[in-house]
Amino acid sequence: MNHLFSIIICSMAIAQNINYYDADGESFADVIVNELTFTCRVAGMENDGDAVILLHGFPETSRMWYDLIPVLVSEGFKVVAPDQRGYSNNARPPKISDYSIDKLSQDIIDIANAFQFEKFHLVGHDWGSAVGWAAVAIHSDRIVSWTALSVPHLDAFFEAIKNDELQKQKSQYIKFFKKPIFPEIYFSIFGYKYLKDIWRKSSQDEIEKYIEVFKQKGALKSSLNWYRANMKNENNKIGEISTPTLIIYGLRDMAIGEKSVDESEKFLKGEYKIEKLEAGHWLIQESFESVSNSILKHVSTYSK
Repeated sequence: MNHLFSIIICSMAIAQNINYYDADGESFADVIVNELTFTCRVAGMENDGDAVILLHGFPETSRMWYDLIPVLVSEGFKVVAPDQRGYSNNARPPKISDYSIDKLSQDIIDIANAFQFEKFHLVGHDWGSAVGWAAVAIHSDRIVSWTALSVPHLDAFFEAIKNDELQKQKSQYIKFFKKPIFPEIYFSIFGYKYLKDIWRKSSQDEIEKYIEVFKQKGALKSSLNWYRANMKNENNKIGEISTPTLIIYGLRDMAIGEKSVDESEKFLKGEYKIEKLEAGHWLIQESFESVSNSILKHVSTYSK
């Protein structure tokens, strides 16, 4: 009886850390973990299927998953898409070291714990993929399946930055993003013109939702701190991955070369598939039907 009482009290405490609400026709939850509050898009929480967590990249937010969320929900999945550390208005710690990938990946586990997801599927794009790779490497016991959009296995990617001439060229922008102050000025001048230029594949509504976030105090700096915290030591290795993995890559990706995608195979020791599309970096916007069908098939294959 005491054990049951403890479980009930624990569940009540966890529930108190989640505040559900609706806004602009969408459902959200503010999730408090470690004194940070993450804004999450949520849907299908009444469903009996597995949970799927969706991780956005830079410079986007959970709004990038707007069209995918109902696809997953219609197939019985629960879906949580957080605005990650630095993007949620009340989850912007001040130090660069606060954005190290181990902390970013731990956020995902903490959010899953708050929703009481013992196990879940993980999908990430761009930096969301980088965080996902780290999470899968450290917490393979929690993640049922893993889908990486655009960004390949991190060890293969950093190896390509060192040794592949094409990847060296494609990664030149990272040096600028790591500089203090100047990237924030660049992206905010002229009414955020250069930030909006990145979103040419996005709808006007999506762009407006993104701008709402990046205009918030500290948002640009915090999102760029992901580069400053994690692109200075490229010798860290995440090693082999045994979780069932799907990599989706656009052959016209302006930031990621094909070599690191191909080289990812040597690190994937579980079931895996690599799909290459005639698309650029913004896969969900450019090739939604193909990408969403592949994601749905992958998570459904490994669902309970």
